[in-house]
Amino acid sequence: MHMKHRKTPDIVIGADTIVTLEDVILEKPLDKQDAYNMLSRLSGKEHSVFTGVAIVHCKSEENNQLDTDIIDFYEETKVKFADLSEDLLWEYIDSGEPMDKAGGYGIQSLGGMLVESVHGDFLNVVGFPLNHFCKKLAEIYYPPSKQSIHRIKHDSIPYVESFENLSDVEKDCSSPSKNTDIKKARKDCSSNTCNSGPSLQPTSIILNGVEEKPKTAVQLPSKITELLDGFKASKTLFAASKLKVFDKLKDKGALKAMDIADKINASVHGTERLLDACVALGLLEKTHQAYNNTELANTFLVSDAEFSVHSYIIYSNDYLWPHYNHLESAVVKGINYHHKDHGHTAEHVHGPEFQERFMRAMHCMLKITARDIATAFDLSKYSTACDLGGCTGALAHELTSTYPEMKVKVLDLPEVIKNVTQFQPEKLDSSRIIFISGNFLDDALPKADLYIFSRVLHHLPEDKLHHLLRKVSEACSPGNGALLIAEIVVDEEKREPRALLQSLSMSEGKQRSGTEYKELLESHGFNSVHVKNTGNFLDAILAVKR
Repeated sequence: MHMKHRKTPDIVIGADTIVTLEDVILEKPLDKQDAYNMLSRLSGKEHSVFTGVAIVHCKSEENNQLDTDIIDFYEETKVKFADLSEDLLWEYIDSGEPMDKAGGYGIQSLGGMLVESVHGDFLNVVGFPLNHFCKKLAEIYYPPSKQSIHRIKHDSIPYVESFENLSDVEKDCSSPSKNTDIKKARKDCSSNTCNSGPSLQPTSIILNGVEEKPKTAVQLPSKITELLDGFKASKTLFAASKLKVFDKLKDKGALKAMDIADKINASVHGTERLLDACVALGLLEKTHQAYNNTELANTFLVSDAEFSVHSYIIYSNDYLWPHYNHLESAVVKGINYHHKDHGHTAEHVHGPEFQERFMRAMHCMLKITARDIATAFDLSKYSTACDLGGCTGALAHELTSTYPEMKVKVLDLPEVIKNVTQFQPEKLDSSRIIFISGNFLDDALPKADLYIFSRVLHHLPEDKLHHLLRKVSEACSPGNGALLIAEIVVDEEKREPRALLQSLSMSEGKQRSGTEYKELLESHGFNSVHVKNTGNFLDAILAVKR
């Protein structure tokens, strides 16, 4: 316009509106099913409507040059939908109105019947925050004069400006009568009654000749909030798993809280709160007051799913949680938390029930990470392997599946070996896997080309660790002997929390970095050490004796 029509516009306005629900932006629906999905998610919930506005203030300078100032802002309005019936949803969708609307509805038209309440600027939901826009125009065209700016000198900072006489209302607020209490005046000045003029926030307020500094709002960082509430999220997952909530919803479609409460023998009130928390954590979905599993829950949280971590969750709840529940005592003492010190007997910790749960926990976690461990390095040159402390043989099955020529021996304690039958897959060939009862610390090691430790070394104190590595090194043939280790490897800078949090279990051993593992293994004759971060539950280390 400035060049073509020789006319400079006063202002150019750009604006767009989005609808958000739980940090997800809902755009215009692609089709009727997409509109249904959007509106179903909004049903019974409060969502936010944001409009972003940019104002380009234009001026003509000498030599026909265009000068611009850009002022931008956004407005948020909270909108709560009523609980929508299927009939109402589809009647509205069939009207065609949702198809060109962000979020799938137009509040100014038929969509208004879906809305239960609005908190904020209604016109912002329609598509433009007119009130906020007009205030910004006032700031552009009627800025406060220099005479109305009262400069205050502070000792350690530059001059700051406080605005006075912006309007009659603001004048009243900033110059209260002698009978007005200072706190009341400050409260009034912070209310909407003082906002009829430009939206300006004073850095200082002069009341009866006394400078009052408004308090600065402090917002708790989200990182700290996440850490403060982290245990609540973990316990929500633990409780839902222990009550078999995800199992009850498997293949059942959507169920209401009352039906689920009946299936888990719990109160409706408590069940509904637990279910809503699981929805917020992304473990369940909720539509029209009915709940169903997410794909994540069906894959990992249903107890009989192929890659279920249900057993590890139960083990974490019943046995690992107490370790961290008394972490401060463990830190002070510098030793592992002992159940017996807190009302648990040795039989409870090391009895048959604990043994079975521990095996189930290790089995489900190894099933998930075994593929990455087996393929982290090319192990095809090793025809025989021995998994020391191999528990249920989950890694052994993956190795024989990946390497058709490999045979694997699994050595573990007698009480473990006698229970491995229930963990053997029905359809896989187990003829190349042999289970052997024994104690790898005390007994002679079976002959093999490749020895394996999975989640073993980090538990051992230094004397037992070096004793075990000496035994393995002596058993390995130079040039054809190797050791495969599966552990959580600490990053070199010690910044990644997972391994460091694991170390707080205060076991007699320690979590190590790749460099520390390399030095440790080289000291026992393994002169070629490679570390692979798998991105899965466990990392892999291959140490070769040449």
